[in-house]
Amino acid sequence: MMQVRKRLCGLLALVLCVSLVFPVHATSIDDAKQKAQELENKKQTAEGEKAALTQQLTEIVKKMQDTESKISEKEDEINKKAAELIDAKNDENDQYESMKKRIRYMYENGNTQFIEILCKSKNISDFLNNAEYISTISQYDRDMLTEFQDIVRSVEKQEKDLQAQYAELEKLQKDLESNKNTLSTLVANKEVEISSLDGELGDAKAKIAELEAAAAEAQRKREEMAAAAAAASKATAASSPVMVSQVSANVSGSGTFSHPCPGYTCVSSDYGYRVQPLPGATARHDGVDFAAPTGTPVYAAEAGTVTHVGWFGTGGQAVIINHGNGMVTWYLHLSAFSVSQGQRVSRGENVGYVGTTGNSTGPHLHFQVNVNGTPVSPWNFIK
Repeated sequence: MMQVRKRLCGLLALVLCVSLVFPVHATSIDDAKQKAQELENKKQTAEGEKAALTQQLTEIVKKMQDTESKISEKEDEINKKAAELIDAKNDENDQYESMKKRIRYMYENGNTQFIEILCKSKNISDFLNNAEYISTISQYDRDMLTEFQDIVRSVEKQEKDLQAQYAELEKLQKDLESNKNTLSTLVANKEVEISSLDGELGDAKAKIAELEAAAAEAQRKREEMAAAAAAASKATAASSPVMVSQVSANVSGSGTFSHPCPGYTCVSSDYGYRVQPLPGATARHDGVDFAAPTGTPVYAAEAGTVTHVGWFGTGGQAVIINHGNGMVTWYLHLSAFSVSQGQRVSRGENVGYVGTTGNSTGPHLHFQVNVNGTPVSPWNFIK
């Protein structure tokens, strides 16, 4: 009997130990679940913040697309206005040439005194001032030349205003790009944070599963021991009953013109429609691009009068020559010039040097031929 009682006491002690261990497991599980819930809440908050940032990013991208479209439209307006300015300068130049012809006629008919005065003129404005003293020059010529000059000044102002608007749009686009980069970084950081929370949440859930398995195992052992204790208790119930407490468990060409860049026949972009080489470039290419190293000499395709030397919108540094009879040639993206506006040049005369100014992906000469203001294929004229 003493032996049975000792055995029963041992079983009761073991049951008591297991009962003490189980509440520890239950407390650890509750703590782990609480931590997992906190991680879940943080993850949901981070995902909400990411969604808000992504929405802002989407709106920024849409604004950038709208601004890019406006920039493209403004470039077209600038190019059209630049072409209009060239036409106005050509009209002014043609009128000036017509007046010179009439003056030559006066000279040939004996009006030498007037010719001497006019020949001393340094420019068109000086010419007009001197012409005021020459009553034999027709009022019509003076009025027409003045009108053409007014048109040139007006178009120049319009082009300047367009350039200012274009600069504002480009600044807006840069600001949007900066905001986009900032938001992209914030979204990326949120993704890293969510990924880290996912990892921690996974670890917490694994810990919960481990604790629950340990608790279940402890409960199983407790129940086995309780059953053994109950059996032993029955054996000694008559002499010394033992009360065992029950503990419940918690359980994401014609040849009219000479070649403008002799020796360089590699065409990097031909006349006609093409795939845009860079944002802002036109799909309709109005000239021929001859690839050549920066500094390669560029020559006049035919004799004429230089009507433009300087910046020309997206065409960069440019020289434009009026050949008369409505024929005009353009030489764009130059790095430097060797002529000045108003200069008379001969066929094959050096007018500038190849560059990559303006809208350009590399050194080349954009050669364009306009007939009566309309671009035509240069291959109809180049040898």
